[in-house]
Amino acid sequence: MKYDFDKMIDRTGTNSYKWDIAEGELPMWVADMDFRTAPEVTEAIVKRAGHGVFGYSTVPDEWYGAYINWWKNRHDVEFKKSELIFSTGVIPIISSCVRKLTTPAENVLIMTPVYNVFYNCIRNNGRNVQEFPLDYGNGRYSIDFDRLEKALSEPQTTLMLLCNPHNPIGRIWDRETLAKIGKLACDNGVTVIADEIHCDITDPGCEYVPFASVSEKCRNNCVVCISPTKTFNLAGLQTAAAAVPDKRLRHKVWRALNTDEVAEPNAFAVQAAVAAFEHGGVWLDELRQYLYDNKQLVKEFIANKLPRIKLVPSDATYLLWLDCTSLSITSKELADHIRRSTGLYLSSGDIYGSKECFLRMNIACPRAAVQDGLERLLKAVGAL
Repeated sequence: MKYDFDKMIDRTGTNSYKWDIAEGELPMWVADMDFRTAPEVTEAIVKRAGHGVFGYSTVPDEWYGAYINWWKNRHDVEFKKSELIFSTGVIPIISSCVRKLTTPAENVLIMTPVYNVFYNCIRNNGRNVQEFPLDYGNGRYSIDFDRLEKALSEPQTTLMLLCNPHNPIGRIWDRETLAKIGKLACDNGVTVIADEIHCDITDPGCEYVPFASVSEKCRNNCVVCISPTKTFNLAGLQTAAAAVPDKRLRHKVWRALNTDEVAEPNAFAVQAAVAAFEHGGVWLDELRQYLYDNKQLVKEFIANKLPRIKLVPSDATYLLWLDCTSLSITSKELADHIRRSTGLYLSSGDIYGSKECFLRMNIACPRAAVQDGLERLLKAVGAL
């Protein structure tokens, strides 16, 4: 490999949210990576920093071009410049859209288990969370479309948050599934916000399907949230985009983001995104292979040494979803026990809306750290 993903990076002393832990603990929870970003991104940031003046920034044509070319070349969908709106992050886009596209006490549908911050985006804005539990059987999640049609037909339901690929289960929704979701949403007057922030982190040979590319009903009824932050480990730079093909919907989103003052870049947001999309392709492909190999390590370890835990098969993200239902304990109790007894910090499945015992594990770290985490998990489970 050209890039070294095995190198352990000391993140202490950097105000890292992930690493704000006790000595001896191993954080494998929040979704950022312990790898340095692509060197080309760092070079762009250092070059900008060297200028020394950090006044207000605009969004230049090269930012639009970088997004357009990346999605065209990588994902076979073409957004127009007029369809893209800069934002400081995917969550700001979602929160602003919840406020602008719905009224207080209306329902926002989410398919659970799902990214826990979706709950905050809905509840903090005075809207109702409408949970739609995914079906789970034989280690795989699926959608009951009869139930979904009934849920979307609720008169009080006006917005749906779609996670594609789906965090935390790692599922890439296929074209047929997305088309069905899009048709049901459109036919029932429900706007779809598609959070596609994990779209580039797929297993080698696997590709995601952009929601806006599936059909006219999907394209004309969606707000697509995209960003280089998960892909290139840039969350702290606050850089993202809303892609909104429909003109009238786009105006509402533009108004929402500007009203909430989340549509202006900081001094590094544009340069980092452009460098990532224009020069980070080789780095990303090597990263995807490294993450896939980490996933295989976890799969084999669990199968051989932790048979009471089942790894839910996935094709995307660096977040693994562990089925621990056979341990006869709640997910919070299990996560607390693991952290208390071994220092391994995993996410408890209940925060994602799981009613059963599941844990989420972040494997975007050097292989030695993954091995360390697995040994701690084995120790903790053995002590139950």
